[in-house]
Amino acid sequence: MEMTLSILIGLGLAAACGYRVFVPLLVLSVAAMSGHVTLASGFEWIGTPYAIAAFGAATLLEVLAYYIPWFDNLLDTVSTPAAVVAGVVVTASVVGDMSPFLRWSLAVIAGGGVAAAVQAATVALRGTSTVTTGGAANPLLSTGELGGSLVISVLAVLVPIVAVALVVLLFPLSVRIVRRFRRARHEAPS
Repeated sequence: MEMTLSILIGLGLAAACGYRVFVPLLVLSVAAMSGHVTLASGFEWIGTPYAIAAFGAATLLEVLAYYIPWFDNLLDTVSTPAAVVAGVVVTASVVGDMSPFLRWSLAVIAGGGVAAAVQAATVALRGTSTVTTGGAANPLLSTGELGGSLVISVLAVLVPIVAVALVVLLFPLSVRIVRRFRRARHEAPS
């Protein structure tokens, strides 16, 4: 059961990395420092005051950068691979009691894959928002992504099954929203 919870925590945090790269790392760092999460061997550095300070500063910069018009779309090109790497790291860091081969395979395939899927949906939503509203709705999306990342990260640490269930429910919803906006844009008279 403990292994299953560790995997769910990792996948929940990885999904949150798809919304914001550094929020889940900051939450994980605080949770490790407070004793709520046990980190796998080799990842103890995540639960240090230095890591909290670094992740806190990175989180603040990332959040502020997403509120700069047009820069948010540029930032998506950098944050997409960063989200995948962060998803791999958070998953590997919480799954400790398995062989390194299985841990890293799980982290790369599941953690990186979940982060990539969520990030792809947010990039598509932001791109659609930029085209349909000229970027006027992007700050609203940024706020929603920040809230989603924070809520899913905290839930992943406290109630991992709820976090994963929330991701499973939100992902198809975001895909439907993107499809609806794109379909409406193509059907609109020029």
